Amino acid sequence: MATILAIETSSEMASCALLRGERVYFRESSGVRTHSQAVLPMIQELLEEAGIVLRDCDAIAYGAGPGSFTGVRTACGIAQGLGFGAGLPLLPIVTLDAMALAHLASHGDAAPAQVLTVLDARMNEVYWAQYRFDGGLPVAVLPAALSAPGDVAPSGPVRACGNGFPAYAEAFAGKAFAEGADTAIMPHAVQVAQLGRAAFAAGHAVPAAQAQPLYLRNKVAYTKAEREEMKASQA
Repeated sequence: MATILAIETSSEMASCALLRGERVYFRESSGVRTHSQAVLPMIQELLEEAGIVLRDCDAIAYGAGPGSFTGVRTACGIAQGLGFGAGLPLLPIVTLDAMALAHLASHGDAAPAQVLTVLDARMNEVYWAQYRFDGGLPVAVLPAALSAPGDVAPSGPVRACGNGFPAYAEAFAGKAFAEGADTAIMPHAVQVAQLGRAAFAAGHAVPAAQAQPLYLRNKVAYTKAEREEMKASQA
């Protein structure tokens, strides 16, 4: 089985994981402003714990997004630097896929069999997707999208998870799919590594130079004129 190093920094928590054989090593660090400083020391600790060096890995997986604009760029940039230095390919993993896999690991495959992942995108919006599972891996039924919380519309019965529910509790109030949502589930490097191993086996690795973040929001900031126009339309 491939040895996969994984990096996930798309939310308030940074995590790194090393999947080697059947064993998973991981580290976590909270505080979005320190992600770039925390990741490399965590990776070094993982490699030392496993008794290997970076070149012993087969590929580097990273949380490609959606998520924090700075966070997904951090994960992609660090993965690219390590990939270039060690001659390793990269595996971009959708963060919402990782959340769906985490939900499956936490709750099993009890009915309903599909999972809705909802991640706070700030600016009164959420990232969301719906999944079924095939061979223990998530398959998108409704692919990753960005919308207002009130526009989240799963197809059929689902189990839900993600921090989008408490962030916009009023918008989700009274919606059947939001009841019992596991709000503690977030993107994590352990699931990024597991999905990365499956992607590597399927031949989906890319050269470091071709790795990109996944952005669903085209603009993170508006010009002064655009802000004034938005205020006028709201008024």
